Amino acid sequence: MKITHLKQLLAISGLIFALGFVQSSALAQQKNDPKFNKMMQDSFKSEGIAGLNRIDQDATQKFCSDPQFANSKKGEAMREKIQKMNMDSIKQPSDGKYIGDWKNGEKIAQSGRGATWTDTAETPIGGGCYNCHQIDPKEISYGTIGPSLTGYAKLRGYSKEVVTYTWNRINNAKAYNACSNMPRIAHFKLLNEQQIQDVMALLLDPESPVNK
Repeated sequence: MKITHLKQLLAISGLIFALGFVQSSALAQQKNDPKFNKMMQDSFKSEGIAGLNRIDQDATQKFCSDPQFANSKKGEAMREKIQKMNMDSIKQPSDGKYIGDWKNGEKIAQSGRGATWTDTAETPIGGGCYNCHQIDPKEISYGTIGPSLTGYAKLRGYSKEVVTYTWNRINNAKAYNACSNMPRIAHFKLLNEQQIQDVMALLLDPESPVNK
């Protein structure tokens, strides 16, 4: 066997081993294996505002960490329960206003700052919305994990139903999809109420570049 072929084989074998380790580790976590939990605890340390509580899973995270169950017939009832629990946790704006300043909303969408161990609890947190979505059509750097939000209100309208849905979805996407990739913005206090109102304006204000 040629050396190059041997190297390729070893590389593939290593990849298979690594994938197997990741899969077995995930299964160990799902089964609440003490060794796996100890490895997780030993792999992280509390630093600044980033505490070890960040690796503790709540009911929603535990459910979605077991995709075989979450996507099964048996998991359907639990999925509905998880979604209802997240929906019930959403608070509507305290001042009754859903729409803020779209210019501030754009800054928040652009920023991925905050919530790291080098920040303080007072450090403004950004939404990092462009990491997953296309928003302002003039912005050339954006992710595609989530759907494009360009023309958001122009396509959907400005009805009360659209506004409420958008508010709920930004606050806690798990209310509609238990295992959504979108973070629970309000649940984890990533953005405050005013910031969410400003992001709402970015999506729904007719004057926002999103809807031009």
